[in-house]
Amino acid sequence: MTALQTAPRTLYRKLVETHTVARLDSQNVLLYADLHIMNEYTSPQAFAALAKAGRGVMRPGQNVAVVDHIIPTHPAAIRIIEEADSALQASNLRKNCDFHGIPLLDANDRFQGIEHVIAPELGMIRPGMVVLCGDSHTTTHGALGALGFGIGTSEVEHVLATQTLVYRLARTMRIHVAGQLPPGTTAKDLILLIIKRIGAHGARGYVVEFCGEAIESLTIEARMTLCNMAVEAGARGALIEPDALTLEYVARHCPDLAGAMLDAAKADWRALRSDDGARFDLELEFQAGDVEPYVTWGTSPEQSIPISGRVPVLASVPEGTERLTMARALRYTGLAEGASLEGLPVQRVFIGSCTNARIEDLRAVAQVVRGRRVAPAVRAMIVPGSGEVRRQAEKEGLAQLFVDAGFEWRQPGCSMCLAMNDDVLAPGERCASTTNRNFEGRQGRDAITHLMSPAMAAAAAVAGHITDVRKLGVQA
Repeated sequence: MTALQTAPRTLYRKLVETHTVARLDSQNVLLYADLHIMNEYTSPQAFAALAKAGRGVMRPGQNVAVVDHIIPTHPAAIRIIEEADSALQASNLRKNCDFHGIPLLDANDRFQGIEHVIAPELGMIRPGMVVLCGDSHTTTHGALGALGFGIGTSEVEHVLATQTLVYRLARTMRIHVAGQLPPGTTAKDLILLIIKRIGAHGARGYVVEFCGEAIESLTIEARMTLCNMAVEAGARGALIEPDALTLEYVARHCPDLAGAMLDAAKADWRALRSDDGARFDLELEFQAGDVEPYVTWGTSPEQSIPISGRVPVLASVPEGTERLTMARALRYTGLAEGASLEGLPVQRVFIGSCTNARIEDLRAVAQVVRGRRVAPAVRAMIVPGSGEVRRQAEKEGLAQLFVDAGFEWRQPGCSMCLAMNDDVLAPGERCASTTNRNFEGRQGRDAITHLMSPAMAAAAAVAGHITDVRKLGVQA
């Protein structure tokens, strides 16, 4: 064996090497995709290009499609997409999937939901896979030791035609989080702290591997939150090595694996780890004890502060692009320099998205809401991440608890995360949101988004303003 073959390798390098069909040059490979997920808004052009070229889909069974971004979420026995352009996108996806034999979770499929929620939930994601999707938050699946990342429309066409992708190799970053998260804090708070410290471009060009005591202590769904938002620091991917929790989760969600086949799969998955001595291009260290409940104050996930903190003062930043960006964000959000977010009134609360709409998120909300009611001046809605999450919440009595407390209990979908449907904030409305992005106009024209954990959003709903959930006696 050569020295190159025996050199310690990172988990990322192992995943790339096992999926490399051909080495194109020193920086690019032809990468095989185990699974390609599609939605209604990034696939139409790709299918049209395939038809124009007279090409088919190479492996329909390794593709799956879902309607999630444009779908209305208001309660209804049968969901109908009324908006004409959105209805056309959904019908075109159905026609293309029928023509090519691709499985589709349509608007009224009982397993319909947000693509990054349903894929692991339905056993589509397994350690060691390469998973592609025309959506940047495909990084979510790194929580199960799979290399997931978003691709563009032209790349969607290439994957459909060949089940491969021309892939530029990434640099590697390891983020070690020591210690344990304090009571009352979550993976959402941890990732907001990380993004604040390294910046929105701090992981640009890297695939990040998370490790350390704090990461090992997270549930699988909390790990999904962490990997989901790694892209908000510019990461091209996020990974957590599979452990006993991972194997238990995957076995529970993959009924097709059993007996000797499952035992063999688990043996392979246990080997999916970075070798001792593997070299990373960059290594960073964080202390879990530094984490508090975090809230964004600006128009980027990096513009956040702990709830005990204050909005930055412009003079504390050198003159230049960063200060100008901060000044624009303050103008947009209507906040004053040095202000506290504690006590800031909100008109809306949104609990949902591929970041925080899983059953554990809803259980956390229930802990806060039980015995309380939504404040009179607040309109609060909860949008479960999938039909399965919705049914589980109803089975556990959570849905009725939410309704009795004054929340709107909706159907699954992306909803107000990006307002491509009829769930939209009005101009000037301020929203406590569990989503992943707080860009200008993201949830509605001239609307203001404050990112936070589900527990913090629930606390804002019942208080009528942004508040520290720990003051309500809720510790987890």
